[in-house]
Amino acid sequence: MSAERRIAELKLVLPPAPKPVATYLPVVVVGNLAYVSGHGPLRPDKTLVCGVVGDDLTEAEGKDAARVVGLAILASLKECLGSLDRVVRMIKTLGMVNAAPGFQNHPAVINGFSDLMVEVFGEPGKGARSAVGMGSLPGKIAVEIEAIFEIRS
Repeated sequence: MSAERRIAELKLVLPPAPKPVATYLPVVVVGNLAYVSGHGPLRPDKTLVCGVVGDDLTEAEGKDAARVVGLAILASLKECLGSLDRVVRMIKTLGMVNAAPGFQNHPAVINGFSDLMVEVFGEPGKGARSAVGMGSLPGKIAVEIEAIFEIRS
């Protein structure tokens, strides 16, 4: 099944593709790879999920925020590529959690993103991954994720 049809089937709502807030591009395509810059949890109403996981936010709320990041990344990919059906597979993810000191379950939080990629792309949505905690993230966002995808030309 195509990724575009899967998104419709799942009734997912992609937010507007985020615009850069500094000097960078949201997605850079080199050959058959799409490098996606760090994205935050941008909701369709253009608000951000903010807070510190393990302090202001629960682990479950952090996981939900990571899923929201996934939707923003899909929006940027779609804007850049024209169609998510050009995505062949997930290559690599770096998930960063705005975590309270002592919080240790970063992988469970980033599963919100990873699970979404598998829902949309199937088994090719699984890739290599790192999930780490940060002392802070820009604007106190809860999660930031960057990713690399293999694409069709």
